[in-house]
Amino acid sequence: MNAQTQITEVTSPGETREMSYAEAIRDAMTIALDRDPTVILMGEDIGTYGGAFQVTLDLIDKYGPERIMDTPISELGGAGVAVGAALTGLKPIFEFQFSDFAALAMEQIVNQAAKLRYMLGGEAAVPVVFRMPAGSGTGAAAQHSQSFEAWFGHVPGLKVVQPSTPEDAKGLLLAALADPDPVIVFEHKLLYKMKGQVPTGYYTTPIGKAAIRRTGDAVTIVASAIMVHRALEAATKLAAEGIEVEVIDLRSVRPIDRDTIIASVKKTGKLLCVYEGVRTLGVGAEISALIAESEAFDYLDAPIQRLGGAEAPIPYNPDLERAAVPQVADIETVARRLAKGEV
Repeated sequence: MNAQTQITEVTSPGETREMSYAEAIRDAMTIALDRDPTVILMGEDIGTYGGAFQVTLDLIDKYGPERIMDTPISELGGAGVAVGAALTGLKPIFEFQFSDFAALAMEQIVNQAAKLRYMLGGEAAVPVVFRMPAGSGTGAAAQHSQSFEAWFGHVPGLKVVQPSTPEDAKGLLLAALADPDPVIVFEHKLLYKMKGQVPTGYYTTPIGKAAIRRTGDAVTIVASAIMVHRALEAATKLAAEGIEVEVIDLRSVRPIDRDTIIASVKKTGKLLCVYEGVRTLGVGAEISALIAESEAFDYLDAPIQRLGGAEAPIPYNPDLERAAVPQVADIETVARRLAKGEV
């Protein structure tokens, strides 16, 4: 049996309309800017230019430069201003042109935003949202194509999400803005043009809740971002062979939805973790440990499998770039072997 489920909290239900992933993010920001005068946008070239991926297109015309603020080419400085603004009661959304550039702002994200509530005894909140275009597939090479969700997921005090659909891109961003703590939203660059039905109006997608995108009883695949769609494509091909794969969209790296993953693995007895980040010390390692330390371990019929990125920088050459991260055929092969007991 095949099915798709979506768990979304709609606080103001309305009709749906087709939007691209990028349009859904812009819609979320427009709603937030209209509803809350403390929401501001910051980032390099997000004003007149509309952002590196045109997500903030035209927002400066509506809200002006006092709320849509172009920052200098200094990720450390810009992120620091965003953290400071959050401490004063504003709700900044800071856009990095590429998630790779967040390496320049690690001090502000990891040592300041993530820790200030703790260090000030809970007397202050840091409601800042960092938007990070991430992932490979655009030919942007080693310094513009990385997946750092495991980096930031390692840090207490941060929440980390990876929407895979236009509906979740909007809902998770609005949830991030409603959160009193810093939230990092990783947006896979290949998804910006993907279209889907998105509820109009305000709603939130719960942070920390996974979604079962396809049900099955042969193998559990846990994936996020672009890998969800590749896993679903692989699952469709395997279904033609009588192998029904369950695909879980992680959606949230920190916190992780333990209950949904454990329940699925107890049902299927087999787990494949698929993620774009480098395989070693990646998100799949945490999920593997989660199952190994839970009651689901006794239900396993085969060793847990991880399918992650290559132990190398992302190449510029398109063929090598594809080879560096899991593709549909890779997922299909490993899932088939798992289902047939060949691992």
